[in-house]
Amino acid sequence: MTETPQAARGTSSPLDDQRQLQLLRAHRRAHRQKVLARPLAAPEHFLPAAPTRGQRLADAVAATIGSWRFIIFQSSAIALWITGNVLTGGGAWDPYPFILLNLLLSFQAAYTAPAIMMSQNRQSEMDRRHAETDYEINVKAELEIELLHEKIDFMKERELAALTEAVRDLSAQLTTLSKRLS
Repeated sequence: MTETPQAARGTSSPLDDQRQLQLLRAHRRAHRQKVLARPLAAPEHFLPAAPTRGQRLADAVAATIGSWRFIIFQSSAIALWITGNVLTGGGAWDPYPFILLNLLLSFQAAYTAPAIMMSQNRQSEMDRRHAETDYEINVKAELEIELLHEKIDFMKERELAALTEAVRDLSAQLTTLSKRLS
């Protein structure tokens, strides 16, 4: 791309600025037409759907398992389990390799992991809906801002035309006065 002499100096002419602005607006309109081709969010989109019993259970499991209270309780229970088995010696219900404890913890992980994943998936879906809604609002705000820019440009052009006309009138009056004086 070749630079104009004004662009090389860091300045640009008003015509170049207008042309760039028009190109940018045309590009943004074309982009919006692609985006707005899909249906906008319905009002019920803003309201979260009532969670099902399974979703409420998954949320409760995720909230419980993801708390310090649970970690402290489980760590204490594991410490008591190990201590009780070590102190009972040969008659322990779960001797040293603690196979039963390992089995219990595996069961816990097998059942809590899917519940936590269900809760995370539901939260991701809600976040995606919020992001789509925010995007739609931003597109509408962009349209409003563009309309305001166009109105300001129109008002500026009208004012410039009025000033140009006033300068012409004053120039004509000056010419008439200078002819009368000479």
